[in-house]
Amino acid sequence: MDAVPDVFTLGHSPDPDDAFMFYAMAEQKIDLRGYRFEHRLEDIQTLNERATRGELHISAISIHAYAYVADRYALLPCGASMGDGYGPLLVTSDQTPAAAREWLSRATIAVPGKMTSAFLALQLYLGDFNYVIVPFDQIFEAVRTGRADAGLIIHEGQLTYAKSGFKKVVDLGEWWKRETGLPLPLGGNVLRKDIPPDVQKDLLAILRESIDYGLEHRDEAVRHSMPYARDMDEQLAAKFIGMYVNDYTRDYGETGREAIRRFLGAARERGYLAPDNEPQFVS
Repeated sequence: MDAVPDVFTLGHSPDPDDAFMFYAMAEQKIDLRGYRFEHRLEDIQTLNERATRGELHISAISIHAYAYVADRYALLPCGASMGDGYGPLLVTSDQTPAAAREWLSRATIAVPGKMTSAFLALQLYLGDFNYVIVPFDQIFEAVRTGRADAGLIIHEGQLTYAKSGFKKVVDLGEWWKRETGLPLPLGGNVLRKDIPPDVQKDLLAILRESIDYGLEHRDEAVRHSMPYARDMDEQLAAKFIGMYVNDYTRDYGETGREAIRRFLGAARERGYLAPDNEPQFVS
């Protein structure tokens, strides 16, 4: 049997929804069953890249990136970020074009990383397109300065874009819901397969208890998340957290699992991903 680490590395993004989700673990509000965790806060593109190297025991990850790391990791059935009728946005600083898809097909689009689920969703919506990779928190500036015609916005920018002077072109989560009737699977948490099965079950239980604790003690968990709420007051941060920490976060359920199968399956059919097995979940 594989040895159990003294400390489990736990990667997640410095965003209010992840901070909310891992609050009870970080502050030891729940029983950690004798396990110790080292929290590594990094942007999602960095976490995706680290997962390709199997560096972290547990990590938040883009569902798109999971297709590249399924040999090393299994998906935990809780911890999902799903946009149910909402999701990553295409924005511009100019007047919203009448024929959005046609305009975007000619535009240069600032994107937050090629392994993000937002990027894959945009490929499914638009096909091939011109893009420039920009850190997610610099996309507004790339559009404002003319480096890009449009920006693919994730995280809190989905709520702050209008205040920042931008106009929405397309909401990819809205488009996906209209096309499939399913939520758009954006992020999840993965666990390394070389961890012994009994320990995997313990870690799953701890993460689920952490999510439940946050949902049951929402006000204090939101307050804990505020240092990560860029450009958001407490009311807006609570709204953002409510968008991405919900019933799908507690458990994917069959709808969430089907959303992942459809999302990655559509990408394989279009040639954006190599043929692969069904997603594997920790039991």
